[in-house]
Amino acid sequence: MSRNASILKRKIDQRVRRTRDRLGDALLKLLLEKPYETITVQDVLHRAKVSRSTFYVHYRNKEDLFLSDVDDFLEEMATMLLRRKESSDRIAPVRELFGHIADTRQFYAVMVASGRMHDVFELSEGHFGRAIDQRLARLPRARVITSEHRAAVAHALAGSLLSLLSWWIHHGMRESPARMDDLYHRMVWTGVGSEVGLGCRH
Repeated sequence: MSRNASILKRKIDQRVRRTRDRLGDALLKLLLEKPYETITVQDVLHRAKVSRSTFYVHYRNKEDLFLSDVDDFLEEMATMLLRRKESSDRIAPVRELFGHIADTRQFYAVMVASGRMHDVFELSEGHFGRAIDQRLARLPRARVITSEHRAAVAHALAGSLLSLLSWWIHHGMRESPARMDDLYHRMVWTGVGSEVGLGCRH
């Protein structure tokens, strides 16, 4: 690719990202004002100041916009430790995830009211499962897990993370995010270090 073509591609990518961000931000603000089911694509377009034709270049409908925005957030969150090359034995950014949810309680309540939490948790399990798999592959402490079983272990650990998150939310978020991070990782390494753990070498 020539230098000019590369510059042009970056400009187009930035323009696409700005448009998608405007649409996503518009939907999130509307969700704080009224129920999900009452929001129309036209409401989003009016708030974002984006044309209908531009919207349909990027998304099929309101549901596609909602899940795409959630998907982008989850990917960023799940891969946080990998991107910053964290040297700790943490396999997931539990403290950061729980902290974000604690700081945006109103939005979380809106998401629950939208009736899309099943979809959100399904996306979460996929993103965190893949990111945990990659973290385990890099950590010396996880060498007891055979490579053929690592994906299964990572998927189980992602499910445990979401289960712990659900418990924490339903119990009023009383424990601090740092405390929940410590609890989660103590459970992780107790399980991974067990001789009866799935995928451990004997």
